Amino acid sequence: MSLAILVINPGSTSTKLAVFENGTRILEQSISHSAEEIARYPSIAAQYEFREKAIQDVLVQKNFDAKKLGAVVGRGGLLHPIPGGVYRINEGMKADLLAAKYGEHASNLGALIADAFARPLGIPAFIADPVVVDELDDVARVSGNKLFRRSSIFHALNQKAVARRFAKERGRSYEELNLIVAHMGGGVSIGLHRGGRVVDVNQALNGEGPFSPERSGTLPAGDLAKLCFSGRYTQQEVLKMITGKGGMVSFLGTNDMREVERMREEGNKEADFYFRAFVYQVGKYIGSLAAAAYGKVDGIILTGGIAFWKELTDRIAEMVSFIAPVVVYAGEGELEALALAGQMALSGEIEIKEYVP
Repeated sequence: MSLAILVINPGSTSTKLAVFENGTRILEQSISHSAEEIARYPSIAAQYEFREKAIQDVLVQKNFDAKKLGAVVGRGGLLHPIPGGVYRINEGMKADLLAAKYGEHASNLGALIADAFARPLGIPAFIADPVVVDELDDVARVSGNKLFRRSSIFHALNQKAVARRFAKERGRSYEELNLIVAHMGGGVSIGLHRGGRVVDVNQALNGEGPFSPERSGTLPAGDLAKLCFSGRYTQQEVLKMITGKGGMVSFLGTNDMREVERMREEGNKEADFYFRAFVYQVGKYIGSLAAAAYGKVDGIILTGGIAFWKELTDRIAEMVSFIAPVVVYAGEGELEALALAGQMALSGEIEIKEYVP
């Protein structure tokens, strides 16, 4: 069987695709979709045939024969909470995504496009480690009030991929290691990987853990409650403070950490202060997960787009290297992670799971 794998990562205004053969990227393209094109469709799910045709056109333009493919892997979308892993795209999954049963998001298109592409070719279609991966220990779900329950929404795809990469480079099994992975991008998620499961992780989307370029992270609960009932802000405005206009946007007016780096280099003391605060919060959260692992940590991995900033990763490493060796795998790595998942599924290295609605 061919190990050529097509991977598909849909965003709100673009569709990224790549073809990997035996682990090597041989083709990559980002297709932009105009507002006018998107506006033709009544829902995000309704776009999947249009986007699938756009991918077909790119492969024809690149003179790539789709018959060489052994599998198609799409970015996983908003499903009900599931354990991590590679899932075969089935009718139940497609029905939940088409109906946006658990929310509407561009990532829902990944499975729909992958299935539409793979079906005529007679090859399998998968998703891997969507954001709804939930492997938390029960004790990690407990908040401080019975009305609230901690949930798992994080950068599962990249976290799992770099954890497996770390294990493979050391000739070990992912399942036998205790790792702490800090993904630092538009949001920051820091997870404790134990026995092949992410048993604790901050809810990175809307209000837990370190602040990020555009998200507030954990806020003082009492002060937040007072603000909500002050009459000065609508619910939507408060939610935007937490996700979208929090973090560095709130402090410095930018969500681009490269801009923060430039400001520091120009001697901006405020930028330097919030740079140090970011490092402090990430390091502190890593330390808290080390305690949750009873100090038995085999490695700490720093990843995501912000991990390209060497001074930042060096500072974090300075804080936490007493816990375990620190390695940096910079970048989001989403396409590579999807390809790795597909390759492991085809080779039998990983179990292929079935989604049950």
